[in-house]
Amino acid sequence: MYFVTAQEMYDTDQFAIERIGVEGKLLMENAGRAVADQIELFVSDQKRLAVLIGKGNNGGDGFVIARTLLQRGYDVEVIVCASPSEIKGDAAYHRDVFRNSGFTFTRYEDVENLGHSLKEKDVLIDALLGIGVKGAIRSPYNQLISFVNQFEGEVISVDLPSGLPADEGVKVDQAVQADRTVVIQYPKVSAFLEHTAAYYGRWEVVDIGLPSTVIQSQQSQKRVWAEQDVSNTLPIRDAFSHKGKHGKGLVIGGAVAMPGSIAMTSRAALRAGAGLLTVATVQETITALASTVVEATYTTLPSEGGYISDIGSVDFSYDAIAIGMGMGRHSEAERMIQVALEKTQGALLIDADGLYALKGNLSSLKARQNPTILTPHPGEMATLLDVSIPELLHQPFAYSKAFAEEFQVYVVLKGAFTIITTPQGHQWVTVTGNPGMAKGGSGDVLAGILLAMVMQSQTVEEALCNGTWIHGYTADLLVQHQHSTYDLLASDLIEGLAQTYRALLR
Repeated sequence: MYFVTAQEMYDTDQFAIERIGVEGKLLMENAGRAVADQIELFVSDQKRLAVLIGKGNNGGDGFVIARTLLQRGYDVEVIVCASPSEIKGDAAYHRDVFRNSGFTFTRYEDVENLGHSLKEKDVLIDALLGIGVKGAIRSPYNQLISFVNQFEGEVISVDLPSGLPADEGVKVDQAVQADRTVVIQYPKVSAFLEHTAAYYGRWEVVDIGLPSTVIQSQQSQKRVWAEQDVSNTLPIRDAFSHKGKHGKGLVIGGAVAMPGSIAMTSRAALRAGAGLLTVATVQETITALASTVVEATYTTLPSEGGYISDIGSVDFSYDAIAIGMGMGRHSEAERMIQVALEKTQGALLIDADGLYALKGNLSSLKARQNPTILTPHPGEMATLLDVSIPELLHQPFAYSKAFAEEFQVYVVLKGAFTIITTPQGHQWVTVTGNPGMAKGGSGDVLAGILLAMVMQSQTVEEALCNGTWIHGYTADLLVQHQHSTYDLLASDLIEGLAQTYRALLR
């Protein structure tokens, strides 16, 4: 499923109108009917509804929605919150169709009268403002949005909550806090941003027949990676598989005071499907891990103060290497990351402490011929970019894309919506997972899963998308059946992978 910026949505509409020949009036009819169909699935015809209609195309959709629901026997009051001269084009056409069908609407006068009109309503449909919102919300919409947010019944927004920008990097002035949003054709970028996603409430997408040709041709295309994508791309193991066919991986990290991080990464890699795994760490950590990660082999590295002090003796010919978990932030870490960048012959995944050590080695990233994968959380990504965390979260897609393209790396920006970006600038988001994952060690588990995934017979982007989806979906399964968001531990995710794989491979 693609998701789009406001401009990409406009371009798709124009393509359909100008190149394919679908009239804008028909697109609006399709949109309104599709939204009405969706509303009919969860709103009983015994409920009393009101539709608030603005001046633009979102308001035009509102006229079609109201007409369709009235024709199906719903009790619907329509309130137009714009002057007649403001309603133009296709929206004006559907206003006239609404009236010519024998239906009436009232004009918005003020909040007091609106409150009286809506006193007995159960559901409020928000068709005030669409995807073109930028800057401060002007009158009367600022008063209307405040009023809608005080409405005691259910609020359903059309396409996106009124007042909410479609894009990242745009400040929210005022926006409707919807209980549900029926999104038209494609989700908008703001549905996947931490500071704007909550305004949507629960949302679902309706298809109105717009061509995907325009979106597919965009170099900056963005998609949601869903369960069907996992099913289509996750490699199926044949009857003659052996351990060598499923990847020979290496994990470098760990310290005397932090044996757990590398233990979780290693166990997760094995449970996720790595054929062979070696752990390179200090002797004391090997002693701690040997009884819990029994399937791995071990390489002892020199240490100083309980931390790895040198990795020059490591064999870098593995299919894939993960480095950084529990490595510590000390003076030698930067040099070790430099060595790994120069010598690793396969894919190199850098996580945790390795990302802080990478800051002084960014120029070396471009010289690598094989895939380099960075798996930062927002704090680590902000450090790499020299921006604040709020700045990063305000436009995470743009920052991730710029960094991935400049340094020719894959970036897995972790969060409630994990964003996967390729060196070519293609982006995916995964939406699995829940607050139970907000625990120490969850990122270490993800690093192990991704290490295993990139060694299987799939593209790097498929591996990263599948791995992040599986990571979050496992948490969802566990919270649904065995755990709560309070007690779920990172180590539970490792054992829960069995349930996920059984569900996917059934």
